[in-house]
Amino acid sequence: MLGAVGAFVGMSAVAGLLVTAAVTPAIAVTGMAANNGIGVFEGLPEYLQIGQLAQPTTIYAKNGDQDVPLATFYSQNRLPVGFDQMSQAVKDAAIAGEDPRFYSHGGVDIQGTMRGVLSTVSGGGVQGGSSITQQYVKNVLLQKCEAMPLKTDAEKKAYQNCVDDSTGVTPDRKVKEMKYAIGLEKKYTKDQILEGYLNIAGFGGSVYGIEAAARYYYNTTAAALTPAQAASLVAIVNEPTGLKIDNPGSTTNGAANGYAKNKDRRDYILGKMYEYKKLTKAQYDDAIKTPIQPVITPSARGCQTAGGAAYFCDYVQKIILNDPSFGQDVDTRTANFNRGGYKIYTSLDLDLQKVANDTLNNWMPKDYNQNVGASLVGVQPGTGRVLYMAQNKDYTQDPDVVASNPAVYTGINFNTDQQYGGSSGFQPGSTYKVFTLAEWLKQGHSLNETVNARVQTYGGSNWPFKNSCTSSGSGPWKPTNDDGSNPGTMNAIQATRGSVNTAFVGMAKQLDLCNIRNDAQAFGVHSAVAGKELGSTAASVLGTNEVAPLSMATAFAGIANKGVVCTPIAIDKIIDGTGHEVAVPKSSCSQAVDENVAAAMDYALQQPLGPGGTANGVNTSSVDMLGKTGTTDNAEHVWLVAATTKVAGAYWAGNVEGATSMRSIKPSHGKTVANARVNVQNSMMMAAVSKYGGDKFPSVNDKLMKGVQVAVPDLTGKSPDEAKAILTSLGLDSADGGPQDSAAAAGTVASTNPPAGSQVGKGTVITIYTSNQSLVAIPNVIGQKLSAAQAALAAAGFVAKVGGGASPDDVVQAMDPGAGTAAKAGTQIILTVQKSTPTPGPGAGG
Repeated sequence: MLGAVGAFVGMSAVAGLLVTAAVTPAIAVTGMAANNGIGVFEGLPEYLQIGQLAQPTTIYAKNGDQDVPLATFYSQNRLPVGFDQMSQAVKDAAIAGEDPRFYSHGGVDIQGTMRGVLSTVSGGGVQGGSSITQQYVKNVLLQKCEAMPLKTDAEKKAYQNCVDDSTGVTPDRKVKEMKYAIGLEKKYTKDQILEGYLNIAGFGGSVYGIEAAARYYYNTTAAALTPAQAASLVAIVNEPTGLKIDNPGSTTNGAANGYAKNKDRRDYILGKMYEYKKLTKAQYDDAIKTPIQPVITPSARGCQTAGGAAYFCDYVQKIILNDPSFGQDVDTRTANFNRGGYKIYTSLDLDLQKVANDTLNNWMPKDYNQNVGASLVGVQPGTGRVLYMAQNKDYTQDPDVVASNPAVYTGINFNTDQQYGGSSGFQPGSTYKVFTLAEWLKQGHSLNETVNARVQTYGGSNWPFKNSCTSSGSGPWKPTNDDGSNPGTMNAIQATRGSVNTAFVGMAKQLDLCNIRNDAQAFGVHSAVAGKELGSTAASVLGTNEVAPLSMATAFAGIANKGVVCTPIAIDKIIDGTGHEVAVPKSSCSQAVDENVAAAMDYALQQPLGPGGTANGVNTSSVDMLGKTGTTDNAEHVWLVAATTKVAGAYWAGNVEGATSMRSIKPSHGKTVANARVNVQNSMMMAAVSKYGGDKFPSVNDKLMKGVQVAVPDLTGKSPDEAKAILTSLGLDSADGGPQDSAAAAGTVASTNPPAGSQVGKGTVITIYTSNQSLVAIPNVIGQKLSAAQAALAAAGFVAKVGGGASPDDVVQAMDPGAGTAAKAGTQIILTVQKSTPTPGPGAGG
């Protein structure tokens, strides 16, 4: 024990001599012991890299032209301020209470150091005796420790060693601290050191720095602190856990005893301020009699403070935590995010965000059903900027809160991919048909080209689907329509307007399913689960892949933007804690389809929003808008995605868990969720149009509207196989219309629809009707004598009818129905005759 004390005293004495030498080099230090001590001291590093203080990170959103804070994040609640933003009272309090000779020593107060050593070794308790500069050094070293990762046992051990090296009372550590302090004094002015100390010091809990302390404990600023407040805060630095004043229930330092421990230390500091003539007698008396009355003002942190924009806030945070440019791993990125003092300026439009929140609250109340969710998300075509992101739940990452009321709370972001805080995605239903439409047009088909939309079973030899990505399957598969209909042929415009499943399947069987999948990807659509590929089965044409609403909004933005799709971004700018701009994730824009194809898609996708369309009522403005509904099997999920040239937005509502039909529940206004989607998107998109407007969509060229025109040939009397071959050679498709009454030979072609001679686009489905030979062609009896005509018609199975007074020799001039008309046996044929001229008898005449 005596040896340890002797070593400590000896080192302190040597340090004292060395400090004197360092501060006053002219003094000659002699003696072997001193020379040896100097050698050790000079071998230590002199300059301490202070580095950036841990500062809060704040996320901002757009409110008109202003950026307003959404949420703040920190591991240490610190708001660094300049020396001129600190009241003189707090500077005087720090010096009087912690280091009265601060402005006269060279970094180490020898008198204070020796006093501290003597107190420690004499049993008077550990007494620091450290100068403000030394305390600054200790805090800087601790800051470096606080930035270390704490995930593995080895990391935790390294952290503890770092803390011990920074705060221990060993002679070696103390001498190193002294050397660093002397180095700081050479590099910085006294005012700079005092400023740094007051910004770095801990004031209890997660409160660091005088500005954060002033705001937290007294709801004021460092510049406005009174002597009593300043001394009370500086008192906390001496023993943060025991002297902080935010626990009114404490029996030793609480409201009942006037925060006695803090007051004792505060009054000591005030006494020193008076002693050193920093306070007049009147100021001192006034401060001493001032009761300690904290006004605790917590600095809320985390996305839960962002209110209705909390899920967008979480999305922004996940962008940072997923980006390697902000750190080599998630732990490092998290530490940088919480300590880096970033100012993150985002794309969020608070006007549209409020509309999204209000609309969901109106139509999909959050407490209606814990298993039913709904979300709205919008992006800006051409930039990818996310403008709004809302859902019908309150945000929390606390599982206990979720468990307490799962109908209201969730930590899952319904709008985003799983790796950005989202779910595993939802089937988009018929909104996914836009990619079949894209491929249809890319392959040279037109909007007016017709397809066979009849319900049929595909399988076995009747499996027409091609898939160059993988196996196309083999069925059996019998796609049906949402409304139970079984239409005939229709064109792509009609199919899109009514969202006819069987028509889009008819289109897909003429295409490559792999290309349809590739088109979806080109428009930015991907699985909500990282690493999972989009499927390309025949059924996927109808929207069976699980994707995030943000992906669908991005795709529709690309359609409305002349086929140019831009990946979504949420961050416009980042300024770090040093005031420098940091590179942010950029949107990547690419041409998903040719702009002529996009224009044709625009035209087709305007139809669902018009009369007879599945989304009629969404667009009540004069601005061009496109859109598409989506409904999955059993209406477990419903969608409506819409876009102008300025804003594209996706609405999803469906089952978070379970299998409730969105056509069976009525959360609000007496409407089912499926029916109310038009109301939801009308409110949302009209607000977007009101603020951002919109341009006209480009016109469609004739080729994509009408296609290459072909004349339908006369196929009468041909066999069905011959007829189909002829149609195929002309680039036309065919469908079997079944038997038809006809005079043609049984089983041969009786007629077509469109009829022979009609001009149609290539790929049009020509319906072929075959003859059942139930009709007979009426023979031509014009010019024959009535008797011969009656005989010919009777032989063909028809009944001749002629007006009275006709004679067998009268000549037939007309017949109705006309010659060649196919009619059933027994049909009456009305004959018109001309009286014959009698032949003169013998002897008649001249």
